[in-house]
Amino acid sequence: MAVEEEGLRVFQSVKIKIGEAKNLPTYPGPNKMRDCYCTVNLDREEVFRTKIVEKSLCPFYGEDFYCEIPRSFRHLSFYIFDRDVFRRDSIIGKVAIQKEDLPKYHNRDTWFLLQHVDADSEVQGKVHLELRLSEVITDTGVVCHKLATRILECQGLPIVNGQCDPYATVTLAGPYRSEAKKTKVKKKTNNPQFDEVFYFEVTRPCSYSRKSHFDFEEEDVDKLEIRVDLWNASNLKFGDEFLGELRVPLNVLRQSSSYEAWYFLQPRDNGSKSLKPGDLGSLRLNVVYTEDHVFSSDYYSPLRDLLLRSADVEPVSASAAHVLGEVCREKQEAAVPLVRFFLHYGRVVPFISAIANAEVQRTQDPNTIFRGNSLTSKCIDETMKLAGMHYLHVTLKPTIEEICQSHKSCEIDPVKLKDGENLENNMENLRQYVDRIFTVITKSGVSCPTVMCDIFFSLREAAAKRFQDDLDVRYTAVSSFIFLRFFAPAILSPNLFQLTPHHTDPQTSRTLTLISKTIQTLGSLSKSKSASFKESYMAAFYEFFNEQKYADAVKNFLDLISSSGRRDPKSIEQPILLKEGFMIKRAQGRKRFGMKNFKKRWFRLTNHEFTYQKSKGDQPLCSIPIENILAVEGLEEESFKMKNMFQVIQPERALYIQANNCVEAKAWIDVLTKVSQCNKKRLTVYHPSAYLNGHWLCCRASSDTAPGCSPCTGGLPANIQLDIDGDRETERIYSLFNSYMSKLEKMQEACGSRSVYDGPEQEEYSTFIIDDPQETYKTLKQVIAGVGALEQEHAQYKRDKFKKTKYGSQEHPIGDKSFQSYIRQQSETSTHSI
Repeated sequence: MAVEEEGLRVFQSVKIKIGEAKNLPTYPGPNKMRDCYCTVNLDREEVFRTKIVEKSLCPFYGEDFYCEIPRSFRHLSFYIFDRDVFRRDSIIGKVAIQKEDLPKYHNRDTWFLLQHVDADSEVQGKVHLELRLSEVITDTGVVCHKLATRILECQGLPIVNGQCDPYATVTLAGPYRSEAKKTKVKKKTNNPQFDEVFYFEVTRPCSYSRKSHFDFEEEDVDKLEIRVDLWNASNLKFGDEFLGELRVPLNVLRQSSSYEAWYFLQPRDNGSKSLKPGDLGSLRLNVVYTEDHVFSSDYYSPLRDLLLRSADVEPVSASAAHVLGEVCREKQEAAVPLVRFFLHYGRVVPFISAIANAEVQRTQDPNTIFRGNSLTSKCIDETMKLAGMHYLHVTLKPTIEEICQSHKSCEIDPVKLKDGENLENNMENLRQYVDRIFTVITKSGVSCPTVMCDIFFSLREAAAKRFQDDLDVRYTAVSSFIFLRFFAPAILSPNLFQLTPHHTDPQTSRTLTLISKTIQTLGSLSKSKSASFKESYMAAFYEFFNEQKYADAVKNFLDLISSSGRRDPKSIEQPILLKEGFMIKRAQGRKRFGMKNFKKRWFRLTNHEFTYQKSKGDQPLCSIPIENILAVEGLEEESFKMKNMFQVIQPERALYIQANNCVEAKAWIDVLTKVSQCNKKRLTVYHPSAYLNGHWLCCRASSDTAPGCSPCTGGLPANIQLDIDGDRETERIYSLFNSYMSKLEKMQEACGSRSVYDGPEQEEYSTFIIDDPQETYKTLKQVIAGVGALEQEHAQYKRDKFKKTKYGSQEHPIGDKSFQSYIRQQSETSTHSI
């Protein structure tokens, strides 16, 4: 979901690795240990939570989280919570990184000191304020000056304990006075519309004077300020909760008698600094925040066309896509946007086939084929992650879940056996698990996605042609990916492939490690398998599988997924679980009588139906076939005074649902839209608000069957090729080329050096693969020209935006540090240009 700006779409995403915490304060009891978890928050909205690590003051989490950010934010925050024996969770401390500081920590493991969490410092949101100073002549003919303070509205206030009932106090404060007034409480909204005006006398009445209305009270007025405090009205005995404040000195009225601006709410400084931050411990994080500024499609035509020709360039090492892999510091950096780009335009198979064929030609030993971290390997890895995730889930998830739940002991290392454990029993448990997983993998060939099979077919053909004397190379070329880089890593770390929500416990992790090792060896088809294990106990265990039927099963499976004429996988289609989780839904009105109240339900989406039940595993209370979903759209907050709501529109009615947070709401809307995109009766218009009290809140139409009043947003088609924004990926590729411009120029020099002087090359050029210097030079020249043109467009856009932007506007409220930094950069750029 992109934030629209003039002629530009802005995409935000964040990838986070939550490592570990250390030196947390001891629990004030005899045990001293804590049961802690960590949350990720956009401002104060929780979007992710780790598992609980029990009985530790140095908990290790090792969890990854990625999300597209669907709204603006000021802080990316991390809270460490302690779950105590009464199940009430208390906050130990937090790390709050301002949005403008995120680039400082980009992709670096960093230890952050935990800070104290104080209700007075936990603020978010902005306020629209208007001040007007006027002269009033009293009945006796004397003049006094009155200040009208108008609180128009607030936006983005935090939701506290599931509710937000805000009000504001307005205070005129000075050295010798403090006069306060209060707005009405606005119920159940974090975007209250107050539009209330409060009047304050600013000067003492005096004889009328035509002088400046500041002349006779100059000193007093300079010391006066308007303070606005936002509060959440609470029914609890603890009192109302502070949401933030702003202070405006009255000297803003020096130039004009009226003043209007948006302000970010600020924390209140109570001076309570009893403990040093280091007393709370620290948290290790790795944060990658990305912001893509994407122009309309025509801007990218030259670079896009150059990239799309990559598969047809001879040699492929002279293509633009291959050049990107050469200049990037890590191949993975180039592979991610390249694969997404080529998937979108339906060219991923020709491109990967071309670079794989070139790599095979450079390989001397068939035993090392595709074993390095080359651009080919990374591109195939990324393609399998994107195209093969559902395949992986339907193949492995049921067995992995059973292993996690059953907790059978499978330790076969005699040194690590616990008291009371039997080695033979453990071996049998492990053998059964390996057998089951091996069977589901080798029988899953017909479900393997077509794009993966097409790639495997080209690998098989290239390897067999290059090493004609090695009859096994056609298998090992494919198994090195499907077993070594796809199934084995997913078994080893199921949480990284969304097979489990969190890291598994130590015993289960050990079981999965042993299974992964065995499956990897079974799939490798190496001649001496027992010898491939360093550990004697693994070699002994592997004797169970030294039968020809296992090798035959692997070969049959590899033949099937790498052949060009497979059976149609749709002939055995089975439901694929796409997403599940708790949400709150409003009763749909399927019964004629009964309250349309809100209830928490477990929702489950497959490629066949969308259902909900009371709890996970219960019988569905309602099932909506995918073909009955006519549209999936957001629902405006005014409908039920609830955030993060969306609607699933069916022929007879709409199902209104509230997700846990903005990230979850976006994810559900995206996946529901995607899975129902090909429905023949999809709507083109919808109602963005609910039908309540006899009319639609959006257009006031009285009929509940009235056609929608707003165009549907569309969304993503069900085909993975179109589940990607091609322009966004081209923008990312441009950004990479731009950041490695010095390497592009160095590669140009290397091409020139090899063309003119065909002797020993300089060491700085030796890292580049250049098969055809002249063709590569031509491509580099076109890349540099295309990147330079886009760089000029971005610079011009920034200059134009800088001229139009007003500090204090709704988009850039006063207190926006990122905008202040932006102003400084633009001022420096303008001065430099002059």
